[in-house]
Amino acid sequence: MTKESFLPDDVITSKIFIIRDQKVMLDRDLANLYGVETKRLKEAVRRNKERFPEDFMFVLTDKELSILRSQFASSSWGGSRYVPMVFTEQGVAMLSSVLNSPQAIAVNIKIIRIFTKIRKALSDNLSVKLEIEEIKKKLTNHSKNIELVFNYLDELIEKKENNKPTQKIGYKKD
Repeated sequence: MTKESFLPDDVITSKIFIIRDQKVMLDRDLANLYGVETKRLKEAVRRNKERFPEDFMFVLTDKELSILRSQFASSSWGGSRYVPMVFTEQGVAMLSSVLNSPQAIAVNIKIIRIFTKIRKALSDNLSVKLEIEEIKKKLTNHSKNIELVFNYLDELIEKKENNKPTQKIGYKKD
């Protein structure tokens, strides 16, 4: 059995971060999942630099690194001397072409499926929000219409209460 079959979705999901408005994974987390050293993963990426443009993989800035470290309150972050590489969904997919072990391929498939699930969940969430906004607009229009009806009713009631007796026109009977 491969490591992929034992790997729960929430383990991978917990290793996905939002950096620069992109869902990314850290090199050390990917290396751990693939069963390789981080150093070897980085070497493979550097040897195949043309496969990893900026929208597939980028290196964190010092500020991003300090923010990321503050998210890891425990000492599990470790004392890495090098700024980590982070990989977008496309970068993770590209890693399968440079790390060609059966475990890397199996884990990679699982990671891509999870990225797809996250994208679908966000898309579903957006469509629900849009539907709610449309319902709110309809409710606003309905409440305005109801208010208008009540205003007309108030005017009618006021006219009825202030009704002055009118002089009858026509023949008078004695």
